[in-house]
Amino acid sequence: MIIVGVGAGPHMLTEQAAEAVARAKLIYGSERAIDLVRKHISSTCTIKVIDDYKKLHHLPDDTVVLSTGDPMLSGLGYLKGEVIPGISSLQVACARLKISQILVVPITVHGRRLDSSAIAFELQRGKTVFLLTDKETDLKSLCSYLESHGLHRKIAALSHLGYEQEKIELSDTVSPPNLSELSCLLIGDL
Repeated sequence: MIIVGVGAGPHMLTEQAAEAVARAKLIYGSERAIDLVRKHISSTCTIKVIDDYKKLHHLPDDTVVLSTGDPMLSGLGYLKGEVIPGISSLQVACARLKISQILVVPITVHGRRLDSSAIAFELQRGKTVFLLTDKETDLKSLCSYLESHGLHRKIAALSHLGYEQEKIELSDTVSPPNLSELSCLLIGDL
């Protein structure tokens, strides 16, 4: 199996990833991931939308599995097989805001429980936190927790990275931004 990172948005597919997609005979991916690589898919390739992520372990060895962003950043890199990296939302966010990735700690709450104390710990260490969010992320509660612990910080909310509707909203923990779908945050000394 080959796990291919398709990038955070349009035009973020690496050449190596595009070649793997073009050679594929069987591709599995989310609708968004498939849309991001559609022009590289061979007309003889069978395309399947992932309907059960738990069954991915049982796919044939020659399957290409598409992972949005980079498979090793909250993606499908845990699957057995070769991983071809993609351009992650972390890379794009840091580039847009000109923040060194060395100063950033990634934390995902995408499909996971929000751990405010872990985020506070990283901020206390002087790090900027890159937070992958989802529609369940309670940013207001997180910001209240940070404020109550003396951790007033700036926030950059980045949504739809690479798409026409890309948006970057600067705010802080006193007045947190509203999250949209396909968003991530940078929290710290921006």
